Formats: sequence, C-alpha cells, structure tokens
Amino acid sequence: MKKIFLALLSVGALISGAAFAELDNPGGIGGLESLRGASQLEDTRPADEMKKYPKDQIVADSYVYQPPLIPHSIRNYEVSLNANKCLACHSWKNAKEMGATKVSVTHYVNREDAVLADVSPRRYFCLQCHVPQADAKPLIENDFKKVDSLK
Repeated sequence: MKKIFLALLSVGALISGAAFAELDNPGGIGGLESLRGASQLEDTRPADEMKKYPKDQIVADSYVYQPPLIPHSIRNYEVSLNANKCLACHSWKNAKEMGATKVSVTHYVNREDAVLADVSPRRYFCLQCHVPQADAKPLIENDFKKVDSLK
C-alpha cells in the first residue's frame, strides 16, 4: 500500500510540474534547446551564414565505401521525380563533354543485378548519399576516427 501511495505522489508531482512548466512558458519551447539554439516557436531567427564550398580542394574520404563528396555548390539543383540536375553533367552521355566525373556503373544496376540503360530508380536521388563538401564547423562534438586510424 505504501508503494502505491508513493507512486501516486510521484505522478501528482509530475503532473503539477508539467502544468507549472506550461504556465511558466506559455506557447514557448518548453525549456528545450535544439541545435539551432533556444528560440520561441513564434520567432524567426536570422539565417546562418552560407557555407563556403572549396572548389580547389578535394576532401579525402573518411571511411570505407564513403560516397564521394560533391565539390561544388548544389544551390537551386532540382533532384525530383521529374528531373535530376546532377545527370545533366554526370551521366555517361554528358560527362566527357562537361568535364565531370561519370556516375558509377553500380548506379546502373537494379535490385535483381540486371544492367539498365539509365540510372537505377534506387540510385536516382543522388542527394540521399552524396553531400556537398563544405567548410563548416561540426554541429556537435564527436570522436569519429578516419580510415587511416584503422591500420
């Protein structure tokens, strides 16, 4: 009986604490802070500075089988069901003329290992794996070790 009474007291304290937090911060963030910082839901904070995309430098891979990074800005690139701006330069048909890297042959194979004439639907949305290399500070600290450390 004593355990039940203590459990009820704990639940009551939680409920009254939640009610107090809502009264203390009506319409606010509830005391939570995201990677973008603490701000009210109704406020619009200033945009972050645009990231710098170093074109002269190619960033080395950090781990085995890492998809290559994009060494240029992709601002206003459309990659949707109807269009893929990446393929305008990187398809096998256009790469030589555009001076771009060709899409890997692995992107022309479907789930049944059949070779296709066009990029496989499962590899069509490039930005699911490939990201622009940017001179940006990490959002959070980490202790990730690069490939060289595995030797």
